[in-house]
Amino acid sequence: MKQGPDCTMTTGGGIQVIARAAEILRQLKQDNSGQSLGSIAVQTGLPRSTVQRIVHALVAEDLVTTSGKDGDLRLGPAIQSLAAAGRIDVVREMRPLLERLSKKTGETVDLAVFQHGHMVFVDQVIGKERLGAVSLPGEEFPLSNTANGKAILAMLAETEVVDIHRREGNGCELRVFLNDLAATREQGVAFDIDEHTDGISAAGIAFQTVGEDFYAVSIPAPSRRFAEKKEMIAQALLSFRADAIATNPYFR
Repeated sequence: MKQGPDCTMTTGGGIQVIARAAEILRQLKQDNSGQSLGSIAVQTGLPRSTVQRIVHALVAEDLVTTSGKDGDLRLGPAIQSLAAAGRIDVVREMRPLLERLSKKTGETVDLAVFQHGHMVFVDQVIGKERLGAVSLPGEEFPLSNTANGKAILAMLAETEVVDIHRREGNGCELRVFLNDLAATREQGVAFDIDEHTDGISAAGIAFQTVGEDFYAVSIPAPSRRFAEKKEMIAQALLSFRADAIATNPYFR
């Protein structure tokens, strides 16, 4: 059915072309080192002639680019611009939620991102308790002995977890460590009991953005006070995660 007198493509055909273009772009995203038309056709199951026609249109819009003597195809610069425009300011989005969580628990709340193999602190809300753990935004921490790091590891593939565990060498046997992460997945909360810093314990949860970045929210406290509030803190973090995902389409 035509949409109007100037329309040269049927509604159903237009939707199909868009779906196929998206499929081609997703295939390039999986391996952006350079792919041929034939390889894309095989991986997507689309006819080579269809792939060639759609890729030609994507190249014209800078969504796909050719490079190398063989003319291999990669995602184009326009894709990067679209991605940047669509990237949300997680710190800004999370700040009111972090403030409510700190007020609810009375403790300092940290927001960190998984970046270049480390946890990088990007925001913090100071709690009302006189004694607390303070980390400066920009500080880097390991994953395997921190609450926020273990919360992230529980979301990653086991092969990646094994590599990180081997690299950081936290002194915990791999089998024991993987069992700890299995418990984290089941409970939804990760714990660091005097592991990273003597006298400081923490609980953390993790989530992912639609841009596939991993973030973690954690609550550190002096270990004695943390032991008294552990269950309350864990429940507050679980409720926080559920509310954040339910109210923000960018988180999952």
